[in-house]
Amino acid sequence: MNTPITKLAKHIRYVIAASTTVGLMAASPIAFSQEAPNAEGADNADVEKIAIVGTRAAPRSVGDSAVPIDIISSEEFRNQGSTDMVSMMQNAVPSFNVNDQPINDASTLVRPANLRGLASDHTLVLVNGKRRHRSAVITFLGGQISDGAQGPDISVVPAIALKQVEVLRDGAAAQYGSDAIAGVINFQLKDDSEGGVVEARMGSYYEGDGDMYQLAGNVGLPLSSDGFANLSFEYRESDATSRSVQRDDAQALIDAGNTFVNDPAQIWGSPEINDDIKLFANLGLELSNNSEAYLFGNYAEREVDGGFYYRHPHTRGGVTAGPEVDGKKTLLVGDLDGVGTGISCPTVFIEDDNVLDDADYAQIAGTGSDVAANCFAFPELFPGGFTPRFGGKVTDKSLAFGTRGQLDSELSYDVSVYMGENEVAYSIRNTINPSLGPDTPTSFNPGQYTQSEQSFNIDLSKPFDVGLSDPLFLAGGFEYRHESFEAIAGDPKSYEVGPLASQGFGIGSNGFPGLAARFQGENSRNSVALYLDSEMFLTDSFMVGAALRYEDFSDFGNTTKGKLSARWQMTDTLALRGAFSTGFKAPTIGQATVRNVTTAFADGGRLVDRATLPPTNPIAIQKGATQLQPEESTSYSIGLVAEFDNGLFVTVDYFNIELEDRISTTSGIKLSQTDIDALLAQGVSDASSFDEVSFFTNDFTTDTQGVDIVANYSMDMFGGDTKFSFAYNWTQTEVSDVKTFIVSGEEVQNISDTRIRMLEDNLPAVRYSLTANHTNGDWRVLGRMNYAGSIYEDHLDSGLDIDNVGSEYTFDLEVGYHVSENLEIAAGAKNLFDERPDNNVLYDTEVAGSEYPTTSPIGINGGFYYLKGVYKF
Repeated sequence: MNTPITKLAKHIRYVIAASTTVGLMAASPIAFSQEAPNAEGADNADVEKIAIVGTRAAPRSVGDSAVPIDIISSEEFRNQGSTDMVSMMQNAVPSFNVNDQPINDASTLVRPANLRGLASDHTLVLVNGKRRHRSAVITFLGGQISDGAQGPDISVVPAIALKQVEVLRDGAAAQYGSDAIAGVINFQLKDDSEGGVVEARMGSYYEGDGDMYQLAGNVGLPLSSDGFANLSFEYRESDATSRSVQRDDAQALIDAGNTFVNDPAQIWGSPEINDDIKLFANLGLELSNNSEAYLFGNYAEREVDGGFYYRHPHTRGGVTAGPEVDGKKTLLVGDLDGVGTGISCPTVFIEDDNVLDDADYAQIAGTGSDVAANCFAFPELFPGGFTPRFGGKVTDKSLAFGTRGQLDSELSYDVSVYMGENEVAYSIRNTINPSLGPDTPTSFNPGQYTQSEQSFNIDLSKPFDVGLSDPLFLAGGFEYRHESFEAIAGDPKSYEVGPLASQGFGIGSNGFPGLAARFQGENSRNSVALYLDSEMFLTDSFMVGAALRYEDFSDFGNTTKGKLSARWQMTDTLALRGAFSTGFKAPTIGQATVRNVTTAFADGGRLVDRATLPPTNPIAIQKGATQLQPEESTSYSIGLVAEFDNGLFVTVDYFNIELEDRISTTSGIKLSQTDIDALLAQGVSDASSFDEVSFFTNDFTTDTQGVDIVANYSMDMFGGDTKFSFAYNWTQTEVSDVKTFIVSGEEVQNISDTRIRMLEDNLPAVRYSLTANHTNGDWRVLGRMNYAGSIYEDHLDSGLDIDNVGSEYTFDLEVGYHVSENLEIAAGAKNLFDERPDNNVLYDTEVAGSEYPTTSPIGINGGFYYLKGVYKF
């Protein structure tokens, strides 16, 4: 297709003039990407990579960028053991971090990822240059760094649909608006009009679990004689893993004769993923020599089933732990005809580790007596305790369409519409609503959240002759966005206040109480934005750029942000580049309105039910909550680009980001009986089950700085061609200011010291990787060394310090052979030598049975091997 983009790309002057001061939003949805042909198996020639990231002028090479950009080819994604996009990105971009989320509430469904040390919603995500909608999942438990974040779900993007991925590692909120503080990730879809590929893959962890099966395909079709329709699909299933040891309390039950306890009682590992379906379509049609129409969209869904915390048959508050009597612990026993009415229930004292053989318990657990008929305790249903299984179904869909072109006056335009929606329907099973007593179900649908976004964009750009050797390039545009967050109630049994609530039994599906019908509803907002940016070469070797963006939100007002950048080609080999910008991230509708209750560990490893309330809730206000305001950032970067005659390409970039008024959930705040009574008076009927409350707030300021080094080099070796790539990241974050609030006349802060340390030290300060990809005839060998520095972990976010989770090296290997021109088979291993994190010797059996520190940067599952076949046609 002869697009305006490709026509501009023919003019080398405009290519050189392309500035990286400009963000991605108004860039053409179709990248002009020149990848090495061997990325598709054609030959081994090197061709300069071209990207649209960071410019509205014309596509340009990475080496001409005023800010750092990574281009990840489809080949790089294909040649690795990971199959989900989040893990693939971590392997390819060292400043991109993601943890396993074995037991972490909604984070198990959509794993939060961190670019350049910031939260998952500080990175703007695009597909074909258009803003991607957020996930409906709010990470209430986000490993502290991403607590409360609501970012896009990039796991719905199938790798087989991608031409390349462009990662702009610099603040771009001044061009794009909200979220682009840490950087921008643009997923560029394939646009071939012929040919295709089918890929089948299977693998398993060295321990023999986590079996994975995947089938993917892509096909390019002509759309009349002047267009293309490129279609992709992926289907994947993955079994659960377990890296657990038996808890001391569960083992004590077994030792005391309780034969109903599972070993392990609690499972730490990856969740089970079923029916993971991903569909993408990318279409383009030439309307004339200077204009075209485009359309792309996706549909994806998956079901996730993960673990939760173990509920002890004697000691779980609101379920089995009764009030102390004369200093002795008792079993919580429900009087089914009401306390003080009819037959009374005996007091069952917890004398040892097996209440099942207690004579008083036998009275209520037996049959045939009036006491047994009237009295109930949950060991009758779950004599060994129970461990809920939590998960849900995630559904994602989007559609974008528009037209772009160039007028005779050289004015380029792009008019587009985007619609996206993400829905998560939660499920929890192997649990109870304690207040319903013996009539409780054991599986529930506790509700669902839906995030919807729509946008309309008009983007214009034009070069102007100002008397210099190169034109002044101006771009401007308009954007209207509408977004909404809807909470839909769960099934009534998941939140019902049962007859035993007044006797101390908890309310709602234990572990994740359902959203009550009175709290469901939809909230929305609108925003309008105007932008203007410019770029030009003052001399043949010195380029400058400036950008300005004004945005007005219906819920909190307006903001104006700007950016300056420059690039100086000092010599034929060396260039100096840098940028300064201000940015912001608007609070999401979900953060401002969501209500949620989750089970979490508190100080000392005790389980608590923590309610997240809207900041407008009277109890939240009493505890210091205020209306959410945007986060504000100031960032700068400076770097060197070196392109040597021998083919060595190196970039070194320093960045510094100050982020004020960061939005996050507070640490858990204990509720007094007065607080609980006030919540009950508000109609929050399950408040008697709450131990703590949390809310979203603009809570603290961070200063983040770092260095990125990227190098590439190719050489002949062993009769074939070898390509080396090295990528290094050092990042340091400091919490420089924490807000305080006046609560009942006392000055307090809503973020704990251990959480501050998690923000500063839970991500590795240093990560790097060295990759060698050797091709020789029909053979291909890829080897990769990965390094992740040491971290600090507050185990289970409960004040249990693991001061030094040691640094680790891991190695990946893949060997491929072309059986024919069309068919390649390959075998490989991720974490070849089965490296594991340091064993959790401090709290492994004492708290929750986790064999390893759960936030280890190399994961907890160990080595993974796989086989795959790739057929091209």
